[in-house]
Amino acid sequence: MVAERRKGAYYHSDVAEGDKTERDFEIGKDGLGGIVVGMDGSPASFHAAAWAAGLARRERARLVLVYVEAVGGVAYWSPMGVAVASEAAESLVEELKKEVVAHLRYIDIDWDFVHHRGDPAVGLEQVAEQYRADLIVVGRSRRRGGLLGTVPATLVVEAVRPVVVVP
Repeated sequence: MVAERRKGAYYHSDVAEGDKTERDFEIGKDGLGGIVVGMDGSPASFHAAAWAAGLARRERARLVLVYVEAVGGVAYWSPMGVAVASEAAESLVEELKKEVVAHLRYIDIDWDFVHHRGDPAVGLEQVAEQYRADLIVVGRSRRRGGLLGTVPATLVVEAVRPVVVVP
């Protein structure tokens, strides 16, 4: 097997033969550069954010906190429902931002807060791709009857990058 050097990484020409895609970014190859953490206001999401913030500090990585507004519910079936649901989501986002600022102001890390709309699992993966994150962190669901909630379970099965589920 022959290895080639391209832009700082080794690639095996036998594996990538005919592949003309640009390979500037590889998930997790040189440590963590970015960490996406899902926030929904639950205690589990704050535990996940705290764990991810500590990891981001140790790894000198960017922390991207993401609230994904799920737009598939009954509230989005009518124009009035959309307005009310969007207003409630904006209010929650402002509260989350205040709490995040209060917790992260003493930690020396780069961080962003993103409000995304859509399916939560898909949205976290899309934001991770946009920020070129190496890792997605979510909290475990506190509902009885299952170890993981639907978002962590979906991410564990379908995400392109590693996923950490924090209890």
